[in-house]
Amino acid sequence: MRIITANTNGIRSAAKKGFFEWLKKVDPDVVCIQETKAQEHQLTDPQFCPVGYYCQYHDAVKKGYSGVAIYSKVEPKKVTKGIGWYDIDIEGRFIEFQYEKLSIISLYMHSGSASEERQDVKFDFMERFMSYLQSLRRKRREFIICGDWNIAHKKIDIKNWKGNQKNSGFLPEERAWMDTLFDEVGYVDAFRVVNQLPDQYTWWSNRGQAWARNVGWRLDYQLITPKLAGRVRSADIYKDERFSDHAPQIMEYDLEIIGSQA
Repeated sequence: MRIITANTNGIRSAAKKGFFEWLKKVDPDVVCIQETKAQEHQLTDPQFCPVGYYCQYHDAVKKGYSGVAIYSKVEPKKVTKGIGWYDIDIEGRFIEFQYEKLSIISLYMHSGSASEERQDVKFDFMERFMSYLQSLRRKRREFIICGDWNIAHKKIDIKNWKGNQKNSGFLPEERAWMDTLFDEVGYVDAFRVVNQLPDQYTWWSNRGQAWARNVGWRLDYQLITPKLAGRVRSADIYKDERFSDHAPQIMEYDLEIIGSQA
């Protein structure tokens, strides 16, 4: 099973840059998208639900902002749009597809880089979301949580770690939160199961020559429950084309998903 997670930084913009032509070539089983930056009524072109996929969007109320989506070849048994928290759900940050004994989530974590106030909002969400993620571990199903987590976990996940220790996305508190998620709650960074190489980034600033010099951050993850760790087969970051300031992250799993038609 091939799963792609991609922050498109505007799905209409990514479409103009060839995102959907590329998807057709790669032929994933599931696509998790973040920052669609559109309302569904603006996405009437058939390309925004590729042939052969079951597609669902969860938009932000604010136009041109946030938004998540999932495309799946197998129709899920249940779709959940939003996490049940009003302040989060009006920003379109969470959508879940439930299959037989497996859930796949598309998540867009807050960025705190705009202001101290937004960083406080991010911290508040992180605190609540940790409890939520802990509760998922008690369910009798496996989880693959794909998305832009807006945190580079370790020094290996960011080019200029020394100069970014006071910047949102690499703050000590954020990195410690990720430590807890992996070391105590038990989630697994699927990418690092099979790829421990440095310089594996998924986001680059538009300033300077960040892309050309590969001065990036790994902000996009597929986090999995422990029983799935042995099912990870390969991990890749697609950089041959640029659809947004993020690169799509591709994972292969030895898994079969069973949906509503089973």
